[in-house]
Amino acid sequence: MNAGSPPSPGYWPSSKFRPMSFHYAFKSLWGFSHQSVDQNALTIWLDRTSGSGFKSDRPFRSGYFGASIKVHPGYTAGLSNSEVHPGFHDEVDIEFLGTTFGKPYTLQTNVYIRGSGDGEIIGREMKFHLWFDPTQDFHHYAIFWSPKEIIFLVDDVPIRRYQRKSDATFPLRPMWLYGSIWDASSWATEDGKYKADYNYQPFVAKLTMQQYKAMKWVQRYHLVYDYCKDPKRNHALTPECWN
Repeated sequence: MNAGSPPSPGYWPSSKFRPMSFHYAFKSLWGFSHQSVDQNALTIWLDRTSGSGFKSDRPFRSGYFGASIKVHPGYTAGLSNSEVHPGFHDEVDIEFLGTTFGKPYTLQTNVYIRGSGDGEIIGREMKFHLWFDPTQDFHHYAIFWSPKEIIFLVDDVPIRRYQRKSDATFPLRPMWLYGSIWDASSWATEDGKYKADYNYQPFVAKLTMQQYKAMKWVQRYHLVYDYCKDPKRNHALTPECWN
């Protein structure tokens, strides 16, 4: 694995959007005693009694959604409409998977379209080991969602592009922004700090050649799983992989 940094993407979208106050844009869902707000930053934490979760106060059909995060086990952030379409929802995820001592964290990106209404969840996972230690400092993780494509970014570097190749394989219904930390087993207290940093206006994302080269570098040296290349998957259910 290349130990260096990715090529410059030449464009830094996070600088184009100002952070928003938590109370202006979000509402708490559960674990109210495990949340605290300091100006624009929300701290949520996990202990043996509870975790915590929150969601945006309104749904979106497109936009830029980002957060500055210092990783602790169990944190996820993403878009979903599961409450409106239970068992048949759309979802776009950035999440950190648990790890063991001495091993790198895995950043997983995922796209669900109309969820598991047929009893079979069709995940579209791509997993990465990052080129830095996400536990040492805050880094910016973001999703561009436009009517034509979804782009996942880390510190403004594109790591994945999911294009709209058909209406059946692309989330088109409104979604809310969610964030949470939860107890996956019997972990001791862990802290997760989430800074709201998104804008209501739609952002139509197209990769420049420089951004594309940076994305291909990340996928060459840091991609550790691609659902399209998994021979155990039934790719009749993922037609976007056929080409």
